[in-house]
Amino acid sequence: MSPSPDLLILGGGVHGASLAYHLSVRGVKAAVIEKRHLAAGATGRSSGLVRMHYDLETEARLAWESFQWFRDWNERVGPDPCGFTRTGFLQLVEREHVGALKANTAMLQRVGVPAMLVTADDVKRLAPAFVTDDFDLAAYEPESGYADPVSTAAALMNAARRRGAVLVQDCAVTGIRVRAGKVTGVDTTQGVFSAPIVVNAAGAWARRICEMAGVEVPIGTWRHDVMFVARPPELRLPHPTVIDFPNSMYFRPEGGLTLVGLEDGNPLDEDPDGDSDHARAGFVERAVDRLCKRVPLMERGGLHSAHSGYDGITPDQHPAIGPIGPEGFWLDCGFSGTGFKISPAVGLCLAEWILDGAPKTVDISAFTPTRFAQGIRLVSEHPYESIWR
Repeated sequence: MSPSPDLLILGGGVHGASLAYHLSVRGVKAAVIEKRHLAAGATGRSSGLVRMHYDLETEARLAWESFQWFRDWNERVGPDPCGFTRTGFLQLVEREHVGALKANTAMLQRVGVPAMLVTADDVKRLAPAFVTDDFDLAAYEPESGYADPVSTAAALMNAARRRGAVLVQDCAVTGIRVRAGKVTGVDTTQGVFSAPIVVNAAGAWARRICEMAGVEVPIGTWRHDVMFVARPPELRLPHPTVIDFPNSMYFRPEGGLTLVGLEDGNPLDEDPDGDSDHARAGFVERAVDRLCKRVPLMERGGLHSAHSGYDGITPDQHPAIGPIGPEGFWLDCGFSGTGFKISPAVGLCLAEWILDGAPKTVDISAFTPTRFAQGIRLVSEHPYESIWR
């Protein structure tokens, strides 16, 4: 590979592609090293929700900034589409969490997000097939929806490559080179790549990369299963994208299908190289039962497919972003299952941090990976129950 890159990014998911793109806009040439192929890991298994409802303001700001990229993709990134589809988004919570819902919606409005509180009757008008008797208020984002994660990563990587970035596929990292306390490059199955900055964006494999650099960060793995259901004729029209805390579930439309994931019962610390082509035993039955509680007409639908995936997760379920360990070693990982929707803004802010000394668009310094050794856990002012988000 010639000439030598300015920076190495380990991991060809949407975050690696986003960082490569934003660096390329600044004239910095990155090499993205991916052990399989682009979007082979968590990105390729992401459910692709594009919404802004978070209970931590920094993540809400990242989601709001990222939404504007998804909305104006062609003008900002280029002709390759990201597949953004507007469906509207509903956040449902149990009645005991309505205070947090109100506070978080007010926070989103302060940030600039087009979000509002709606009643159960409003939800019934938006989605007549939904059961609405187990909540009184919901948060609604009329502009939100979903995008295609693989297309998003490909579009960002293609735009970066047009500006000089390089994508090296089928290339596994086997070691991090460090000399005099500074990273100098990496060893791989395709030889040595040299650069003074190495960014670990390896998702579920991030902890292994950290260990190669002599860095200890508590980034584990979590497994998430997803199914697609063919909607019956009575529900042929798309419905809103929904996070349904009362049923520990989320779902969204995709054409004539509905994608469903569960927010609980996701195994931790499995081998990320495990079987992700099939969902675990019992998942489909649990997911169907919960979907039909919210949308009874789905009982007439049919299973289309189901699969699994792995992502990195931190103890507080918030990302690990920033420098740690030897000089020039950075993390861009630990997104705990919610990283896709914030990926455009994270790449922008991390590029600012690396090149300018501080993130400017959104201050992401609170996500420093050094916080765990200091006993710091990020917690919102108005959290919901402790479930997968």
